[in-house]
Amino acid sequence: MSDKLRSMQVFVIAATMGSFAAAAERLDMSPVMVGKHVRALEKQLGARLIERTTRKQTLTDIGKSYLERCRDVLESVDAADRVAEAMRALPQGILRVSAPVTYGIQRLMPILSDYALRHPQVKVDLALNDRVVDLAEEGIDVAIRTGSVDGANLIAKPLQRLRVLAATSPEYLKRCGVPRHPSDLTQHNCLAFAGWGPEPVWRFSREADVVPVPVRGSFVCNNGPALLVAAMSGLGVVVQSDALLDPYLRSGHFIEVLPGWEIPSRALHIVRRPEIRPSAKVRSFVDFVLERLG
Repeated sequence: MSDKLRSMQVFVIAATMGSFAAAAERLDMSPVMVGKHVRALEKQLGARLIERTTRKQTLTDIGKSYLERCRDVLESVDAADRVAEAMRALPQGILRVSAPVTYGIQRLMPILSDYALRHPQVKVDLALNDRVVDLAEEGIDVAIRTGSVDGANLIAKPLQRLRVLAATSPEYLKRCGVPRHPSDLTQHNCLAFAGWGPEPVWRFSREADVVPVPVRGSFVCNNGPALLVAAMSGLGVVVQSDALLDPYLRSGHFIEVLPGWEIPSRALHIVRRPEIRPSAKVRSFVDFVLERLG
């Protein structure tokens, strides 16, 4: 509470209880300190609030009017504190979340209905995009991020890492043959994800063997689902996360290529701003996602 609000609180209690001594006992401070608070208000206002004698104290006309206004102000402050405390205790309000497009659709969306049922007073505003958003600048409460995270500016909790797989359509394998070793991919049409740079390299490993494969093909795109459409039509081989590929692998639209080899997985985190006391909506959402996807 600010100095002036504290002085107003002391004045209200002193006026209500009828003496500085009684107010001092109630507030656990000395009568001299009670007097200092009242005199500080009088000095700021340029008017007497309480007429004091050795036998009694009496509110002036200004003091009576000021007392009612102080009560209104202090009640408003208490009400604001109660609202803030309620929001910290009960998840409510608009929760703005950012997530990568594919992960958001395939992994986050299927569990959001459970979160909504558990916390009906929270409205989730989900923005799906593949760029790194500035949480503070764009008003985002929580974000899902792939790759490394700057821990100095954000509170980050790890989620299940994204497995990365090579896959293509059954039709492509029938037409072009099944690669048995990563080096065989140099003879295949490899569809490149533009976000991995102008000359991407797919790195396959098995035990101590590491085989880098320069990506050469007839198609480059900055969107994973679009690459899958191209591969599904029989154009070539793609390397993408399991979040994107799993439904198509289960349905048989895609077949994993080189299943005995591993491609480095990608780190994944749920991040929030470094608030000392995050709101209940933020805490509840982070805990929920960690419970399901951590």
